[in-house]
Amino acid sequence: MNGWLLLSLAAIFVAVVALLAALASAWSRPLPRPLASAAALPPLWRPAWPLVRRLAPVADNLMSALQRERLRELLARAGLDRTLAAEELIAAQVVAAAAAGFLMLIGWAGGALPVWLGVPVALLGAMLPRIALRERAARRRHAILRQLPHDLDLITLAVEAGLNLGSALGQAAQHGPPGPLRDEWQRVLRDVRAGQPRHEALHALAARLALPAISNVVAALLAAERQGASLAPILRAQAEQRRTERFLRAERLAMEAPVKMLFPLVLCIFPGTFAILLFPVVHQLLREGVL
Repeated sequence: MNGWLLLSLAAIFVAVVALLAALASAWSRPLPRPLASAAALPPLWRPAWPLVRRLAPVADNLMSALQRERLRELLARAGLDRTLAAEELIAAQVVAAAAAGFLMLIGWAGGALPVWLGVPVALLGAMLPRIALRERAARRRHAILRQLPHDLDLITLAVEAGLNLGSALGQAAQHGPPGPLRDEWQRVLRDVRAGQPRHEALHALAARLALPAISNVVAALLAAERQGASLAPILRAQAEQRRTERFLRAERLAMEAPVKMLFPLVLCIFPGTFAILLFPVVHQLLREGVL
């Protein structure tokens, strides 16, 4: 039995024992908070959610304050800060690593996979929940930046029609296109109705999304309110600026497309094309004895 086999078996054994010990400890504790709605969770999280909730208190004791704050920021950018806690994300990573290691063990028992892949596969499984959250945050950021000029136009029309800023935000939250930005407007209005001052709710919006475009809009709105200036020209200028930025982003992505296509072309398309073009020539040269 070689060293890799012994190391992989030992790592799997330690992981299983640690997981069982953590489960035994977690099941003896009360749940940290009420059950989140299953519909608000990402689809792949729902089957493992009871196990994740039970492991969350154990994971909470192993986290530093800096790590907890970073995970909260990631969850906020992904729009899941009210659904998931930082310790639940760590618990989900542990469950994903254990599931990946178990599947790897089944593949090794069936003779389909080598045993030395156990540790890398478990590490990859542990990384998957955080990778999925980063992808969700990136998609959400892209959707917000695309939708922002339209919502600013809607808020501008509402302000020009005589509504105040709160009512104009309500129009964007009610009549804006479905998406993450409308959800954020609705959250701002819920916070205001719950008693939070509007400037604090808008500051919280900018902190959650961590987007320069949103921060600029919030700063311009709050500055105009403090100075008593008219909101409509400021909102219209912000909408035009955000639309220009969106056009420049699209132009930059279009310029990056040929560079991104170069590697697939060289690796996948060019070899096949050259083989098809050169095969008749090489075949004829072989028949004539030249090669």
